[in-house]
Amino acid sequence: MSTIEIKQKLHEFVDTGDDKFVKMFYEMAKVYMEQLQKDKMILEGEEDIKAGRTYSLKEAKKMLDT
Repeated sequence: MSTIEIKQKLHEFVDTGDDKFVKMFYEMAKVYMEQLQKDKMILEGEEDIKAGRTYSLKEAKKMLDT
């Protein structure tokens, strides 16, 4: 099944699903998308560390104070 076919089928499920299904599907999709964002942030942070783009604790505290 192609991605387009899967998307069409998912639309059908949402269109015909009851309230409980739609809410459950939404929560599942939301959690998945939030995890993708967190994974992206972690990867960016690891790249910053490797590139030496870091701050000392003192510098970080100063940044938070301003």
